[in-house]
Amino acid sequence: MVVCNFAQNGRMRYAPTVMKKLRLFFLFFFLKNLSVFSQNPIPHLEKKGAAIQLIVQGKPFLILGGELGNSTATTTQNMQPVWAKLKAMNLNTVLVPVYWELIESEEGKFDFSMYQDLIVEARKNDLKIVFLWFGTWKNSMSSHVPAWVKLNQEKYPRAKDNMGRSQEILSSFSENVLQADLQAFENLMRFIKSFDANEQTVIMVQVENEIGMLPSARDYQILANEAFTKEVPAELIEYLQKNKEKIVPELWQIWKQNGYKKLGTWEEVFGKSLANDEIFMAYFYAKFTHKITEAGKKIYNLPMFVNAALNRIDKEPGQYPSAGPLPHLMDVWKSAGTAIDFLAPDFYNPDFKHWCDLYIRQGDPLFIPEHVFDNTVAAKALFAIANYDALGFAPFSIESTEKPADEPLGKMYQLIKELTPLITQNQGQNKIKGVLLSKSNPETIVRLGKYELTCKHDFTLSWTAGARTENWQLGSTIIIQTGEDEFYVAGTGVVITFKHQENKDLNVGLLKVDEGKFENNSWKILRHLNGDQTHQGRHVNIPVGQFGTQRVSLYSFK
Repeated sequence: MVVCNFAQNGRMRYAPTVMKKLRLFFLFFFLKNLSVFSQNPIPHLEKKGAAIQLIVQGKPFLILGGELGNSTATTTQNMQPVWAKLKAMNLNTVLVPVYWELIESEEGKFDFSMYQDLIVEARKNDLKIVFLWFGTWKNSMSSHVPAWVKLNQEKYPRAKDNMGRSQEILSSFSENVLQADLQAFENLMRFIKSFDANEQTVIMVQVENEIGMLPSARDYQILANEAFTKEVPAELIEYLQKNKEKIVPELWQIWKQNGYKKLGTWEEVFGKSLANDEIFMAYFYAKFTHKITEAGKKIYNLPMFVNAALNRIDKEPGQYPSAGPLPHLMDVWKSAGTAIDFLAPDFYNPDFKHWCDLYIRQGDPLFIPEHVFDNTVAAKALFAIANYDALGFAPFSIESTEKPADEPLGKMYQLIKELTPLITQNQGQNKIKGVLLSKSNPETIVRLGKYELTCKHDFTLSWTAGARTENWQLGSTIIIQTGEDEFYVAGTGVVITFKHQENKDLNVGLLKVDEGKFENNSWKILRHLNGDQTHQGRHVNIPVGQFGTQRVSLYSFK
């Protein structure tokens, strides 16, 4: 019971003993919630100039990552030898699958003990985690759903191809499938929030994995067929009308050919074709994934994305995973998947720049959650961050290497790690350029400030032994302008010469070139470069096989 008196002015006055108890109560409340008041905001995306940055514990964060093979993180014991490999390659983030069948082997009973152990081990090794939700779909198929879902095909129906044959793919048109996945994902997000909100080890979540319909362009299950005969949802039409001037040309052309219709069935609006089948399917995949994502974010609002198995130009929908979050369908996904933060490409084909260009053409952030672990990944990791302000990069099956300390990727990650404060400080300000060089693309010209920089592959120097080899290792560089006449150049396999953009009569010389590294955000000079290392002042060079950073000061002369 609270004891109180009233003063003459009518205000409530508490007795001294009550005041003491209230003071103790508020002190206890403040101390109990001190961590809540003082902790950083949860990981989130933030706009900086023309760039979008991932903010972790209050600072911009570049994901120097690797994705585990599909079955590696299925037991804590199997992960034990992996952590040392990840550290040896200088990763700061590991992408870890979460398997629906393992967390909910019995309906309604959840076990996150293995993922709690993984988070604890990641913390011990100073690593962040991106969880990959292997829920309803993984590489198109429903291979990771629990047995109680697989066995109850009446309640959880399969997708059917155009011949009426059931596939190992749960139908996105089933409310029962949606609700089962949604409840499991909600429980996952509750676990992450309760166990990790203070530490912030988990920094992003991928929702589902490489969604897509096979072997036909769309689902022909009875619920899907019913939806196909209905009118195109108003939200898609409204999106197309609102964004008519900037929707991707592939979708715009299909809509245009059918007269920019604002009302009608799918075939009336987009025509009778495989392209229409794919658009239809993409909308309902996106709507399903949106509902999962939205439910998870209401519990713990981490950045969430979806990834795509890239199509090939000579293949039709269904010959590749149809209707996934692909560049030609990104407006369909954006119209229905508003809770999803961005779409991301997985790379198993060689045309890296082409596909990256497609994913960022509407100003969206780029993240590479999966790339085949080959001899190109070191160069591409740097190029993605330098040229696209990418959130990060992650080769697949990162633990498969036998000699992690010798991996070029680890050397490149160390370089990027040292440069991260300088990179994130200058992102979105038109002060950073990235170059990717190969035998087929040996030269690129970039412009920064008043200078034109001609960047060539190291093997274009005729006296190098590599110039006579058939296969050239990729070269890449990041160039950061830090003053009117000052640049930091980092990477491997590059030769750079400088010209004036404004005054062609002036020659540009190398005033000073220092090789060094950043330690605790301070530049430390390792050696001064001149003579043969700069070709007697003619160029800046980081040879193939070397990974380094150079600070370059320029001057002009007639």
